Amino acid sequence: MENSLVLLLLLTPFVGFLFNVFFGKKAGKNISGAIGTIAVVVSFAMSVYFFMQLNTSGKAIPVIKLFDWIQLGNLKIDFGILLDQLSLLWLLFVTGIGSLIHLYSISYMHDDENMHKFFAYLNLFVFFMITLVVGSNLLVMFIGWEGVGLCSYLLIGFWYKNQDYNDAAKKAFIMNRIGDLGFLIGIFILANLFSTVDFVQLKQIVTGISQMPYPNSFWLQISIATLCLFIGATGKSAQLPLYTWLPDAMAGPTPVSALIHAATMVTAGIFMITRMNFLFDLTHDIQNVIAVVGAITALVAASIGLLQNDIKKVLAYSTVSQLGLMFLALGMGAYTVAVFHVITHAFFKACLFLGSGSVIHALHGEQDMRKMGGLRKVMPITFATMLISTLAIAGIFPFAGFWSKDEILMVAFEHNKVLWIVGSIASIMTAFYMFRLMYLTFFREFRGTEEQKHHLHESPSLITLPLIILAALATVGGLINLPGSNWLNHFLEPILTTKHEHHALGSQEYMLMAIALTGAIIGIVWAYSKYIKQGFVPKEDSEISGFSKTIYNKYYVDEFYTSLIVKPLNGLSNFFRTTLEPALGKVVYGFGTVANGIGNQGKKLQTGSIGLYLFAFVIGLLAIVSYLFLAQ
Repeated sequence: MENSLVLLLLLTPFVGFLFNVFFGKKAGKNISGAIGTIAVVVSFAMSVYFFMQLNTSGKAIPVIKLFDWIQLGNLKIDFGILLDQLSLLWLLFVTGIGSLIHLYSISYMHDDENMHKFFAYLNLFVFFMITLVVGSNLLVMFIGWEGVGLCSYLLIGFWYKNQDYNDAAKKAFIMNRIGDLGFLIGIFILANLFSTVDFVQLKQIVTGISQMPYPNSFWLQISIATLCLFIGATGKSAQLPLYTWLPDAMAGPTPVSALIHAATMVTAGIFMITRMNFLFDLTHDIQNVIAVVGAITALVAASIGLLQNDIKKVLAYSTVSQLGLMFLALGMGAYTVAVFHVITHAFFKACLFLGSGSVIHALHGEQDMRKMGGLRKVMPITFATMLISTLAIAGIFPFAGFWSKDEILMVAFEHNKVLWIVGSIASIMTAFYMFRLMYLTFFREFRGTEEQKHHLHESPSLITLPLIILAALATVGGLINLPGSNWLNHFLEPILTTKHEHHALGSQEYMLMAIALTGAIIGIVWAYSKYIKQGFVPKEDSEISGFSKTIYNKYYVDEFYTSLIVKPLNGLSNFFRTTLEPALGKVVYGFGTVANGIGNQGKKLQTGSIGLYLFAFVIGLLAIVSYLFLAQ
């Protein structure tokens, strides 16, 4: 019975994918969208069932072995399913928010001729994400890890007739492969060291060796393995220096942006590091690297978001910044705090992306905030839900983001004051650019065309219903880990080797909460003063100058990568194509020419004249006899 339900959880999205691939076009858009949505809803229902079962019993479900997979000497790998506290928590918001995004897509993508293909890709994405989350070992996780990378390529480049979108898809795919190579090397090192990649067995072994006097070379290999795993996480979760693919991923349809950036693919790195917490706790130097990279990523991405004018690009850099804060928490060993922010971020960021899609839908594809404004009157539901989610991401009490972001800053204050300052500055910037987005989009007068103004309207219920649900979750989501109750901390305790210190509310905590809230209010007032009171509208691209131009152009990181990596590789490939390959071709062709020439000369001897053959025979025989005579 349990195995059947597990297979239902895992395979239903895959069945939805197969249906839409083979029958979706004939079935029609409504049926295609309904089947795709129901497939994910079934997985969500199974996730709820297993979560309630675990929550009631308090005991993790044993690893479910589906079949023997790989046997290489001492290394034995099963294809198994692990439904413990961490995987079930992830499944809830992956399949839950995934269901809402599928429902939203039925209306949003209804006019697209390839709607059935879109739902097929969405279903396949969810299937691979579930595989990543429930895998009982690193190799099963890696299947899901690579699968979501493939699906992100398909979804980002869904509108493939636009070459820029194809380039964005290829960029995401290639940059993820760079990180994935590091992840794979880390898996190989661990398999070589411990003769297993199973999570339960690895935890037992690593917990047992942590106090034993192994040689320095052994601990060096552990550090290299964790560093490689972190490199994999930087690619998938868009950390410096492998973050530039994620803003370009906005090329995909808006539901794709919500699915990739809110609750699924970009959180895979946080999930993997949390899953392997017992290993990272042994390598404090690597944890410090994670914390520093996370803090710098949060600050750099937040600063870039200050001046972006594409509504989806602002949200994309916001995602990179929030992921940086999560990695800051991971680097300080506060895994539950990072997971807490993953969950609240999934609520408000999915709502923000879907809300931006509602705005874009009303404006017939317009994404430039300079051509928006005044939409709150004609789109009240979209405005209200996005405002709630903006208050949440800005860290305003009592919304969900306030509690999770506050936890991260508290941990940073206790561990490293410099990183706390960096995180706090990034948080103030977040409040500024998110309310900049709200003010430019929904306030003052409409700045678009008369044609757009004439057709402005609130989105259909299939679009607004997911927004309302997500806004509600963004409001009350912080309840899962309020200081004092700390339900999430207690729930995840069996997963973690070291217990995170729960924050009871004391004078220091109240002070830090007040500082964080004050910073958020400063950011909001700053944006209000500039974009509402002064009525400032961002300049055209050609008019931006000075350091603002550097920030607007994302510190020219893409241009740096193009100069350092892309152009040299293109130059090398052109050299091979235009110079080396023709030269090698001439050499190879020359051997053929020589062989052909020798053959032609030899061919001349084959005249068919018996007299000539007898003459040659006699000459040859005389030469042999002469040689034998002279040799004596």
